[in-house]
Amino acid sequence: MNLQQLEYIIALDKYKNFSKAAESCFITQATLSTMVKKLEEELDLIIFDRKTNPIITTECGQEIIIEAQKVINHTKTLKLLAAEVKGTIKGEINIGIIPTISANLLHRILPSILFKFPELKITIQEITTNVIVSKLKTGELDFGIVSTPLKNSEIEDEILYYEKLVVYGCKNHEKTKFTNPKELSNEKMWLMEKGNCLSEQIIDVCGLNSKNAFSNLNFYPNTFETLINLVDNLNGLTLIPELYYVDLPLEKKANVCDFNAPYPVREISMIYHRPYAKLRILEALSKEIKLIVTPLLQTSSIKNSDMIIAKI
Repeated sequence: MNLQQLEYIIALDKYKNFSKAAESCFITQATLSTMVKKLEEELDLIIFDRKTNPIITTECGQEIIIEAQKVINHTKTLKLLAAEVKGTIKGEINIGIIPTISANLLHRILPSILFKFPELKITIQEITTNVIVSKLKTGELDFGIVSTPLKNSEIEDEILYYEKLVVYGCKNHEKTKFTNPKELSNEKMWLMEKGNCLSEQIIDVCGLNSKNAFSNLNFYPNTFETLINLVDNLNGLTLIPELYYVDLPLEKKANVCDFNAPYPVREISMIYHRPYAKLRILEALSKEIKLIVTPLLQTSSIKNSDMIIAKI
């Protein structure tokens, strides 16, 4: 038995097809078939039912796959640890990030991270918080960058920064500043799609009932751009995070107003699942992100007692 054989059965379990699995492992189909067969003979059990199309992993085989994945993950951790002990941040990491963070964070942090860690291969996916958490638990992702706190005891976090939530849509509004978020509970509010963490945070911090901005329109956008355009053309208000505000053109910034303290903020963290955690890389990346982002945010000079963390 060797690590390659374990990688082969993991690939075959994933693709349910010898041809596709062999291609993903950069070997011939004949080689894959031979190596899998040898492993089955060594273990004296059938891992795959080859009579079906697509191929089915047997009940015993499913347990073998779970353990094989653990071995491969631990092997990657050992290789990574060896490199880190020598003082080098290298290897491969997979990061999941939610869209309402990525749009205004990645272009700020990636140039520096790619320059400082040239031997670190980074794969990034824009996906929802629920998918990120699920993939962290299976080891498909190493880290997630999401809005926290999460209600999940299995997932740990490293807080990166807090960003204020400010009001967009004030240009034609009588208010130039709001005393607190609850004042918005009677306003015509635009929110992103249901289930979006930012929408849930706005509903929580403002005490909203998530009603539609128009009684005869049922539409929830999934991008800031659409949200802002709706506010600009149909009036009403919404909340936007501070980094998105920083990226707005000047004419759009004129449409923004703030709250009095305590300010509503959202907490942004790097999350991970400890059995698969690459903690030294996490520490290096989180330190770099904090160095880049913190100086851009007003929250860096606001006391904790003057912030209200919006809940999900």
